[in-house]
Amino acid sequence: MDSASRCFSLQNSCNASSATGILYDPPLGFRFRSPIRNIVRMSATQTENTRISFESLPIKPPSHPTYDLSGIIKSALSEDAGDRGDVTCLATIPSDMEVEAHFLAKENGIIAGISLAEMVFHEVDPSLKVEWSQKDGDSVHKGLDFGKVYGRAHSIVVAERVALNFMQRMSGVATLTKAMADLASPARILETRKTAPGLRLVDKWAVLIGGGRNHRMGLFDMVMIKDNHISIAGGITNALKSVDLYLEQRNLQLEVEVETRTIEEVDKVLDYASQTKTSLTRIMLDNMVVPLPNGDVDVTMLEQAVNLIGRRFETEASGNVTLETVHKIGQTGVDYISR
Repeated sequence: MDSASRCFSLQNSCNASSATGILYDPPLGFRFRSPIRNIVRMSATQTENTRISFESLPIKPPSHPTYDLSGIIKSALSEDAGDRGDVTCLATIPSDMEVEAHFLAKENGIIAGISLAEMVFHEVDPSLKVEWSQKDGDSVHKGLDFGKVYGRAHSIVVAERVALNFMQRMSGVATLTKAMADLASPARILETRKTAPGLRLVDKWAVLIGGGRNHRMGLFDMVMIKDNHISIAGGITNALKSVDLYLEQRNLQLEVEVETRTIEEVDKVLDYASQTKTSLTRIMLDNMVVPLPNGDVDVTMLEQAVNLIGRRFETEASGNVTLETVHKIGQTGVDYISR
């Protein structure tokens, strides 16, 4: 720690499941300045270290009735520390040494996870002071110094890897979501439940930061009638009838989406809805984007389905969605795009 600076680059690839399923790994750096025995303290209003209020965040995490974000942070730190703690720090860094460390962007992209990283530092050591020049959702360029943390060196080193792992993952998701969302307009990008186990809220938060929309959080907050349900129920009409009866009997008001794979199934859904009061809100048009040998896609079936539905229900295109195809899909009039 005697050198003028020490740079930590992210070497591990934290695969991030984005709204599109594409993986991206934007490096973030962490630079330590020379040890500071007597840090010049800033004013109390600038350095007061309080727990983050979600209400004050520029982009709040999605709500979930049972998800414990604080518990996820504690679990990540415990995973790293094991039963002995950071033995390298304990062996090499004086307990009273204080340092200032800076966050560096090593690639262009959308920064995400700033609020979560701050929570990590506060969990490790409430006396650490964290300051940012950027906020979640901002564009950053390679080489940008966008934040700093100062205080006990041991605490900072213990927290930095966990904080950077969260930020790396979330920034990757946000960066690709932003690219997808821009290309898809006027359609809106949705993620799915294809998130890393235990990190669902983190992944979905990153999608919001990148300009996407959240789909259902889990199995509990929306009815999603997929092909397996349809097959077991004995057809798409039977599945819709069963859902409407279930919700009515329990006096539940939930959004309902049904997956269709053919124009015939779309016709059956519309026929049912024209004859019955239904809770249906959205129709998924699955794999109606057909890949072509030349790398292009045929969206004729998707356009036909969207026109057939009109504005009676929301529409969602799913399947064969990539950065190369999403713009063409978004021009069909579909409301949402997911993968």
